Amino acid sequence: MNRKRLLEAGRFRSVFLTEWGTGGVVASVIGLLEVFLPEEGVGREEMLVRMVELYPGALVENDLTRRGALLLERYFAGQPVIFDLPLDLCGTTPFQQQVYAAVVKIPPAVVKSYTEIAREIGRPLTARGVGQAMAANPLPIVIPCHRVLGRTGAMTGYSGTGGVVTKRRLLVMEGVPVSERENGLRRRKEKEK
Repeated sequence: MNRKRLLEAGRFRSVFLTEWGTGGVVASVIGLLEVFLPEEGVGREEMLVRMVELYPGALVENDLTRRGALLLERYFAGQPVIFDLPLDLCGTTPFQQQVYAAVVKIPPAVVKSYTEIAREIGRPLTARGVGQAMAANPLPIVIPCHRVLGRTGAMTGYSGTGGVVTKRRLLVMEGVPVSERENGLRRRKEKEK
């Protein structure tokens, strides 16, 4: 589906407020389309304007966007959350959908590498493609791309607001000992040489 059609699919929206800032969710009649990560200093009205600029048809809430917003509020408050919500991945490629199906299964406080995900989907030589799919993820947190690291455990990038700093903060909030994980993976790799 082309980007224009994706934008037309957005019919519903909700805003959520957290200590991290204000975020939002947009849905179609099928499922969630996009998560806007919370941004500090952005108010409710500004977030609504941003969502409507991108999704002009998303003028009202529905049960799905309200539930998604509530779950995201709980997540950012550090509460355990299961995102058992229907997703609309209409703007993504079949490869991206394979990647997202694998990544959505990564539980909180667990991280995997781009290479591990590539192997899990049966395409072991596509680690870079996995990284590109993570960068294009329209549903961060719901599809937990922050739980995917470089093969050495390095924070190789994060396209969400705040970049790698946010990725690290999310992992620490989930209980991942990030520096230990990074160091442990580096030590393991050095021993394999």
